[in-house]
Amino acid sequence: MEQNHNFDSLYELYFPKVYRLCKGYFNGNHDVASDAAQEVFIKVWENLPKFRSESNVSTWIFRIASNTCLMYLRKQSSKKEVRTDQFSDSSVENYSQETDEKLSKMYTCIDLLDPTSKLIIMMVLEKVSYDKIATVIGISEETLRVRLHRIKTKLTKCVQNGKI
Repeated sequence: MEQNHNFDSLYELYFPKVYRLCKGYFNGNHDVASDAAQEVFIKVWENLPKFRSESNVSTWIFRIASNTCLMYLRKQSSKKEVRTDQFSDSSVENYSQETDEKLSKMYTCIDLLDPTSKLIIMMVLEKVSYDKIATVIGISEETLRVRLHRIKTKLTKCVQNGKI
């Protein structure tokens, strides 16, 4: 573990990114994303003493986040998810209705992607470097660039046509 990293600084730096990553996994659902992000940081807290700096700390945290979100998705796949529109509290997020609709459509399209593609695009949206994304996914940067191009093409079609 790098000596300048303590749990509080990691939480402050990475929680918003992990939360947004989780939100992308769960089609914008704040409650599930928040629960998953909290669980990620419980795991970070529990395992930080064992972290040996064999990878970058951000790569390690994103890997935990990916695994946690995938675990949540597996749990939910046996249940039918009920979507509600009660998340429109304007004091929480100050977007226009048009922006909300665009974001909702984009989250819907992202939700249609396979889990690995979903993770890739969410990490790109978080401005994670390609080398870190490639490490988390376990592929080369060149393969990542090819997959990212295909993902962006699928998302563009989905936003325009409503399906991938």
